[in-house]
Amino acid sequence: MAPIEVGFAGLGLVLVLLALRVPIAVTLGGVSIIGIYIIRGPSAAFGALGTLPYDFAAHWTLAAVPMFLLLGALCHHSGLTGGLYTAARLWFNRLPGGLAVASNFASAGFAAVSGSSVATAAAMGRLAIPEMLAMKYDKALATGTIAAAGTLGVLIPPSIPFVIYGWYTEQPIGKLLIAGLLPGLLTAAIYAIMIVLRCIANPNLAPRLPASATRHEKWRALGKIWPLPILILGVIGGIYGGVATPSEAGAFGAFLACFIAITQKRMDWTVFKESVTEALRTTSSILFIAIGAILLTRFLAVAGVPAFVTEKVVGDLALNPLTLVIAMSAVYVVLGMFLDPLGLMLLTLPIFLPMFQALNLDLIWLGVLVVKYLEIGVLTPPVGLNVYVVKGVVGDAVPLGTVFRGVGWFLACEIVIMTLLIAFPEISLFLPNLM
Repeated sequence: MAPIEVGFAGLGLVLVLLALRVPIAVTLGGVSIIGIYIIRGPSAAFGALGTLPYDFAAHWTLAAVPMFLLLGALCHHSGLTGGLYTAARLWFNRLPGGLAVASNFASAGFAAVSGSSVATAAAMGRLAIPEMLAMKYDKALATGTIAAAGTLGVLIPPSIPFVIYGWYTEQPIGKLLIAGLLPGLLTAAIYAIMIVLRCIANPNLAPRLPASATRHEKWRALGKIWPLPILILGVIGGIYGGVATPSEAGAFGAFLACFIAITQKRMDWTVFKESVTEALRTTSSILFIAIGAILLTRFLAVAGVPAFVTEKVVGDLALNPLTLVIAMSAVYVVLGMFLDPLGLMLLTLPIFLPMFQALNLDLIWLGVLVVKYLEIGVLTPPVGLNVYVVKGVVGDAVPLGTVFRGVGWFLACEIVIMTLLIAFPEISLFLPNLM
């Protein structure tokens, strides 16, 4: 077989193995080593296996990954985010669908210190869904809100996907993290507007709650979440101001979270051990997947797939940027229904990146689009990772189909959001351009 045929056969085999639920790291790495072996022989294959994982793991910018994960784990296990939902509920309960709106914005706040979509959905689901169901909220609205708002965890900094994307595309990770801020806030705002309009049109979805909280109680609730603004300013402000690199900002945020938890007597050996263990476990999983993707990139380069695709797609078809972005959107939406978000990004970037570069597209803006599509992928059936997380939280109280039905309204919002982000790149690029 010609190298290019081996390359495309390898990609087909990757999709088949992923469909069979073979672990993505094993799939990407195994297919890549076999492909390089077939094209270049055993010395090249074992040489790639011996050098590429080390070159990847020794990259300094990736130190931000365990730091951001440790920051989120410390905040969660020490209870620093515990009062976030209570404060949001007191401030938004007078709106139509006030508890759902509060859950939405509380998830945005939690996302700003967790960096994880799954962690945001799980944590906020335990807090908010039982209260909404107790207040006779529509089950689809209650569960759909938490599943969708959880996706803000990968967009609002700190964000692990942005770190991995920046490392792979050699873009400034600080600018990528800041670029996700306005799109994340825009997403939260459009979600909230949709919830309010739906509840105005159909009051039975969310019975109005009596305004029982006084102004003093509202401000006192805000006073209990003072660590979160400090952590957010410490991390985002350090990156935006150029005072710290993302890795340094993540380390400072983790240290600050640990210090605050100690001063509030929320830290003990169990909390610390659980936080470190969770961060290590998640970091290991991410790095193994990324190493598999690095090997896949080398395999495709050896096979000549990126050059072939760039020549045929960009050259022969003379794609304009909008056409390429639309094609990319279709690929991410379809594959996002079946693949793990991080694995999907690292599987597709070796194909799309040469095309982006050939058309001189802004890779910061495209990074925001890619991460947004990863968000959408954790909501779409049949996989819909966030939907299954929420289902695990509610148990038998809400059928899985009801959760997916509730998410459908938020997917409709994503059509509006993605249209705005594609039509107006300035939404993503405004803050990075000021850095």
